[in-house]
Amino acid sequence: MASRGNKPPAPVAIELAPIVLIKGKEGLLIDRALDSLRSQARSVDPNLERTDLNAATYQTGELDMITSPSLFGESRLVIIRDLETMSDALANDLLTYIAAPAFDVWLLLVHPGGNAKGKKVTDAIAKAKFPVISAEIIKYDRDKLELIRSDVRRAHRQMDRDAMQAIVDALGSDLREMAAAVAQLLSDCDGTITLEDVHRYHAGRIEASRFEVADAAIAGETARALTLVRHAFATGVEPQQLVAALAIKIRQMVKVSASSSGRGVNVGMQQWQVDIVRSQLRGWNDRSLADAIQALGRADSETKGLSRDPRYAVEKAITTICRLRRRH
Repeated sequence: MASRGNKPPAPVAIELAPIVLIKGKEGLLIDRALDSLRSQARSVDPNLERTDLNAATYQTGELDMITSPSLFGESRLVIIRDLETMSDALANDLLTYIAAPAFDVWLLLVHPGGNAKGKKVTDAIAKAKFPVISAEIIKYDRDKLELIRSDVRRAHRQMDRDAMQAIVDALGSDLREMAAAVAQLLSDCDGTITLEDVHRYHAGRIEASRFEVADAAIAGETARALTLVRHAFATGVEPQQLVAALAIKIRQMVKVSASSSGRGVNVGMQQWQVDIVRSQLRGWNDRSLADAIQALGRADSETKGLSRDPRYAVEKAITTICRLRRRH
């Protein structure tokens, strides 16, 4: 949580340990903490074996099986997100594991904090003196400015204060979008980044936002969609964000297609939005929309751990959607 004092919160140290708890709801901070910890683990053992466990469907003994000594001796990284959904079996196994962590295993846990389910486990982690990384929601502009300042400083660059404020004003409601914009400016602009650079960026530089990728895909523009998605990855957009944007677009198309009158009041959109979606429906029918939903369902599962290459899963879904648009 952002501080109400005169100083913004100090940067949180992210250091690998046998058990690490990431606590909070700020998606960008969670992603960055996990990325840093994964990188640290791979630097220790390039042959690291990674496993993602589902907290809600966990069965008794899974953790013990995964963390048992490996035949080939490689280290293991176990990640469990959404700890607030944990089964009783997982809670019991974690409490046992915290008392005696396995050798050559790193266990990364993500919990939203507060009074969410799982507090007994998170309290046990803290009591055992394992690291707890804060990922509380960043609410205040001064803390968002400090986040930008840190990213710029890490890149050994400079950005004018009014340029940083313009980014916060435009994109501060979504920290992932804000961080991606900063990364793109650092990549595209030389020297000190100014307010003029920010305005020029918003006016027409290649932005590759989530919804630009989605628009290109549903228009059947394969080459453009793949170019945009690869640029989006390069500027920090996550695979799950792109799948979510595609799903929003397809859901809008399904709603408008199914609406007899097409009026915004019937589909939960303004009339101008309905008009745009109706124009995007050209080249689509009920069958192709259903097939697109199935493709996105697969991509959603793959980007959440089913695939070893979530970026490829997104590109595959985009190619499928483009092909469906061209087919009809």
